[in-house]
Amino acid sequence: MLAAVKRTNSVSRIRVLAVRPYATETVSTPTSDLPPPFPSPSSPKNSKIRLYPRPRPAVSHKHSPLPKLPPSFGSNQLLPVSNSTRALLESIVAKFDAPIRYAFAYGSGVFEQDGYAEKKKEGAEGPMLDFMFAVTHPAHFHSINMHQFPSHYPLHARMFGSSYVSRVQDIGPGVWFNAYVPMNGVTIKYGVTTVDNLCADLLNWRTLYLAGRMHKPLRIIKDDARVRLTQQVNLTSALRAALLSLPSSFSETELFERIAGFSYIGDPRMLLPAENRGKVGNIVRKQRPQFRELYYRLVLGLPGVHWSSSSEIIEQDTSPNARAAHLRKLPVGLLNRVKQNYESKGFGKDVEQDETAFWVKMAGDEQLFNVIQKEMAGIVRGPATIQSVKGIVSAGLGKSIRYSSAKVNKWWEGS
Repeated sequence: MLAAVKRTNSVSRIRVLAVRPYATETVSTPTSDLPPPFPSPSSPKNSKIRLYPRPRPAVSHKHSPLPKLPPSFGSNQLLPVSNSTRALLESIVAKFDAPIRYAFAYGSGVFEQDGYAEKKKEGAEGPMLDFMFAVTHPAHFHSINMHQFPSHYPLHARMFGSSYVSRVQDIGPGVWFNAYVPMNGVTIKYGVTTVDNLCADLLNWRTLYLAGRMHKPLRIIKDDARVRLTQQVNLTSALRAALLSLPSSFSETELFERIAGFSYIGDPRMLLPAENRGKVGNIVRKQRPQFRELYYRLVLGLPGVHWSSSSEIIEQDTSPNARAAHLRKLPVGLLNRVKQNYESKGFGKDVEQDETAFWVKMAGDEQLFNVIQKEMAGIVRGPATIQSVKGIVSAGLGKSIRYSSAKVNKWWEGS
């Protein structure tokens, strides 16, 4: 601009350049002819002065929250517990200052399993209360929680901080556990995950680590509409997978044991001396009323399945077309693996141009459930192994040895 001033030595041109700093020509123009800084009301709508843009209204790019679900939706998930148990669970979760969006308690400390009553009579220590917390921002949660309850975390986790804990949490199935935590007169273990990770597993069965736990009875302490919706999908998916493995007539106990066993297929703890081999039967024998509450109304909503409220016997249509309807609606994480398994063997080449015929032929294969089991084990094995190794990091060596010893004892009892 100074160079232009020196070339012209014109006062009028200085005025023009001062008012229009981006002008490309240095032609003398009377100041009265300059455009106003903002368009006048009579200006055409298409005329825009780029040098003086009007303020733009603030636009939120956040997704609109999930609308409230009907009060009766997912009521099958709201399993009752005794007043004393409910009060204890709620008082424990209320102790945490860090924000929790969804929380549930599960396991033998909430719903009794076969064999624990005898242990109580013998004066044995009761089982830990198991919790799962789903949060929005894990680093934020662990930062607040570590400040409030530093003893819940091992020394190295406190030294590296909440960002380190959240990064470790992301590995594998995406859960961080704090175990052997004394609170309100009992011992608890709680896992921390994100709502996004939880819902993704419930819908797609990416790891079956969280979805498998939620196939079984649990007590919701803090509810969330998004999780309740995806949990209903998860329960229906478990039903479909179980029906594909069962004959035309079977008992409700067979159905419940098949569903309860999904999360243990491929789990390395079931092969090593680290878990009770009879755990599935122990769960179902004592929790059959809760399983029935979870699944009865969902079964009635499936086509081709009949279950009288006064009977323990369930009947289903096992024709290839009916089974294909269940098969095609399995979670994508499992369905893609099953489909690839069959395609790798050249199965269905004669009908590959007709997708419907391909699914019907697959559904009619006698080896279908063996393939489903194999692929389900492939989903579970990796994340379950990683989480077992992560337990040493999240719990510390001392608590890990204590936890492993308890699991070995359960395996020995189940043997």
